[in-house]
Amino acid sequence: MSFRNLWAPWRIDYILGEREPYCIFCPEGGGKSDEDRLILYRGERVMIIMNKYPYNSGHLMVAPWRHISDIEGLTEVEMLDIMKAIKWCTEILRKVMKPQGFNIGVNLGVVAGAGIEEHIHFHIVPRWNGDTNFIAVLGDVRTIPEHLRETYKKLSVHFVEKRL
Repeated sequence: MSFRNLWAPWRIDYILGEREPYCIFCPEGGGKSDEDRLILYRGERVMIIMNKYPYNSGHLMVAPWRHISDIEGLTEVEMLDIMKAIKWCTEILRKVMKPQGFNIGVNLGVVAGAGIEEHIHFHIVPRWNGDTNFIAVLGDVRTIPEHLRETYKKLSVHFVEKRL
């Protein structure tokens, strides 16, 4: 039996790197640039950021700037801005990456899968026919065909326009 290599070069940063000493969804971000943080958009109340450890290429997250942990803490205006941002994300992802569908959701609490439970955030995951396969099911491995920085370059030009 011969084996084929599956490359995910950005994962070494996660494996060997230090964890951010700040909340990735808060405005300050330890003094790092938006590009370093993979932030695509800064609105008055919400941000759009790429997921550094994506489920699929183009996996984005939308979060309020306010550091709150639960959906009940969102104001009406924040909820509206979040939904507008999610809609905008799907429009841009459809145009740039041409997905056939999306998973959109929020994980509230660690038991629900929240990796950062102290700051609520919403996931937008583009999906293509066949992107869930034996590798993900049996090996708990995801294949991401494009480096995060390349995806950031492709998407960032579409988020320059102030929309929210």
